[in-house]
Amino acid sequence: MNILFVLTSHDQLGETGKKTGFWVEEFAAPYYTLLDKGAKITLATPKGGKAPIDPSSDTEDASTEDTKRFDNDAHAQDLINNTHKLAEMNPTDFDAVFYPGGHGPLWDLANDAHSITLIETFNKLGKPVSFVCHAPAALKSVKGTNGESIVKGKNVTGFTNSEEKAVGLVDVVPFLVEDMLQENGGQYSKKEDWAEHAVKDGNLITGQNPASSKLVAEMLFESLQ
Repeated sequence: MNILFVLTSHDQLGETGKKTGFWVEEFAAPYYTLLDKGAKITLATPKGGKAPIDPSSDTEDASTEDTKRFDNDAHAQDLINNTHKLAEMNPTDFDAVFYPGGHGPLWDLANDAHSITLIETFNKLGKPVSFVCHAPAALKSVKGTNGESIVKGKNVTGFTNSEEKAVGLVDVVPFLVEDMLQENGGQYSKKEDWAEHAVKDGNLITGQNPASSKLVAEMLFESLQ
């Protein structure tokens, strides 16, 4: 069971002068959920090298058992610091792909040609493609096998407009995940802010927020059985 994790390389939070990146919990919970089930996990980013951690996710308030495990896991940290280049990844080498969120993907993965092609290829091969929180941003320009948006007519979720408002970044982000998914024809659903919610439609799996990351990983594992 070989799974590719695709993380952001983007570390600037718009014009705020603040840092962003990937959300630690959204990496750590799926990473350990799948690793403990015997998965071999490969990490890639658009630029390769060190994947930036969103500092807001690396605080005591945001910590979980999985993030604490990551903080004490030299091997996992080495993987984060030395990711492969996305352009060099071949979907035929993997059984599935997973994208952790954080605000970074809104800027780079949403428009990255290699990421778009990668997701389209995984989808054509019928392999699971999975995303959590802001990571469905990577689906923005992805086409399905019919040439239309991959999310058109599909049950999907992702970070809600109200959650974005709650973190005060509605006017900072380049687009809102909920709006984008609906504009592309997705059958968008959500639960209350910060509640666990994930949906699977065929080989497409999406989760609403950080609380949903482990559920996405469990759905991904079930899809591979």
